[in-house]
Amino acid sequence: MSKQNNTNLIILVVEDIQETREGIERLLMADGYRIALARDERDGIESAQRQRPDLILVSLAGLPHEVIMSARRIRENAAIGEDVPVVVFCVGEIAQGDEIAIGENVHVTRPDNFNQLRSLLARLLHKIPRAA
Repeated sequence: MSKQNNTNLIILVVEDIQETREGIERLLMADGYRIALARDERDGIESAQRQRPDLILVSLAGLPHEVIMSARRIRENAAIGEDVPVVVFCVGEIAQGDEIAIGENVHVTRPDNFNQLRSLLARLLHKIPRAA
């Protein structure tokens, strides 16, 4: 993956565990993305409003349905619209149809490892033309 293709793309990482948040940040920065960090839902809303990210990664502790509802509230309260993909990265099974609770253009996944997550983010981000 080429870093120069990613330098204008901002990923907002909403993660409540500091070590995991920092690990995801390092991983995605190595791929050339610009990273905004948030430690909880409220911080995620404020950061999304301020940063206007190209993609939001929500990786909070809790049951999958709770994490999905947090992602939905971030999307709604930050007023980012449906064109920004939201990826929910959580442990546990995601009930069929839960992704609809976040928004129409949302991608929910349960990657087994970070390389799988990186591939998913790259696929989603490079489908979206960045406004000049």
